[in-house]
Amino acid sequence: MIIIFFAVLLWSGINPHDYRVWALEVVPGVIALLVFGLTYKKLRFTDMAYIVIFLHCLILFIGGHYTYARVPLFDYIKEIFDTGRNSYDKIGHFAQGFTPVLVAREFLIRRKIMSRGPWSSVAAVSFALAFSAIYEIIEWLVALTTNTVADDFLGTQGYVWDTQADMFWALIGGLTMILLFGSIHDKSIDRIDNN
Repeated sequence: MIIIFFAVLLWSGINPHDYRVWALEVVPGVIALLVFGLTYKKLRFTDMAYIVIFLHCLILFIGGHYTYARVPLFDYIKEIFDTGRNSYDKIGHFAQGFTPVLVAREFLIRRKIMSRGPWSSVAAVSFALAFSAIYEIIEWLVALTTNTVADDFLGTQGYVWDTQADMFWALIGGLTMILLFGSIHDKSIDRIDNN
C-alpha cells in the first residue's frame, strides 16, 4: 500500500490543474500517513482501518490532481445522468464520514474508553460530523484568504447548499460504516486483539 500511496501521490503532483489546490487537497493524506505511521507500534489499527485510510488518501490525491469538480470519470457520469455537476466531491465527503467513524470507533473500543454498542457508534459518528464541520470551516477560511483558488478548492459548482450536502454525505458515510460494516469491523478488532 505504501508503494501505491507514493506512486499515486507523485502522479497527482505531476502537472495538476492548480498546484495550490493540489497542495490543499493532498495535505490531509500526507498527515494521515505521518500520524498512522508514527503511531503504528504504539497503537496498531486493524488491517481494515489501514485499507480504508489508504483508499481515502487515493480519493484525496485524485481530487487534488484534477480538482474535485473536474475528475474526468465523474464528468462523464454528469453527462449521462444530466446531474448538472461533477459529484466526485460527494465520494470524498462520504469517505470523510466513513473513515473517521471507523478510526474513532476502533480507538474508543480498543483503548477501552467505550465498549461496543450504540453509544460508541453515536460517539464515532459525532466525531466524524464534527470533523466534517471543521473541514468545511477550513475550506471557508481558505476561500476568504485566497480568492483565486476558492472555487476550485470549495468545489461548490454553483450549488448554494454544497456545504450542507457535504456534511450530509459525511453522515451517510459514517452511518454506512456503522450499519453495513460494523460487524466486519468488530471481527477485525477481535482478530487484532487476539494476536
